[in-house]
Amino acid sequence: MNVVDKAFETQLDNIQKRTGRTLDELFDTIRKSGLAKHGEIVTMLKRDLGIGHGDANTVAKFYFKPAGEKATTAEEAIDEIYSGAKASLRPIHEELIAAIVQMGPSEVAPKKGYVSLRRKRQFAMIGPATKTRVEVGLNMKGVQGTGRLTELPPGGMCQYKVNVTDVKEVDGELIAWIRQAYEGAG
Repeated sequence: MNVVDKAFETQLDNIQKRTGRTLDELFDTIRKSGLAKHGEIVTMLKRDLGIGHGDANTVAKFYFKPAGEKATTAEEAIDEIYSGAKASLRPIHEELIAAIVQMGPSEVAPKKGYVSLRRKRQFAMIGPATKTRVEVGLNMKGVQGTGRLTELPPGGMCQYKVNVTDVKEVDGELIAWIRQAYEGAG
């Protein structure tokens, strides 16, 4: 089983534990709702079942996944994220991942459009925000925002973000913030 499949399987197991419902029960709730759009289902799961955004998104994605669909490998998913006009950003991604690997073990889970990095909890997200910039989302506490480290509104998937437009910007300051997020995630 590849990294993406394992991460997806673990997340689905955790969702079932947290909600006390099997996937079949969750899917039955979706069917009974009469909703057919991904976003509407995510909103309903969050509102009616109190499921967090990431978990609701995963349940909705799995609900719509055709039976027998071939899973994408992590490398294929990353290749897709950094394709076309965003291909020139791949060296920034590689530099960030190389620095994170030096910190110790973590899980790399490609999503649609970005990569989630986890220990016990997600500590960072890396992905192209535009064709000229990679966004590094960070989950950490007790850090004062700066001109470079932007504080994000509460309730989002990350508390901070850093925009990176050149591999040279993967410097000691950014790595220190990533390390703080990494250490705080377990």
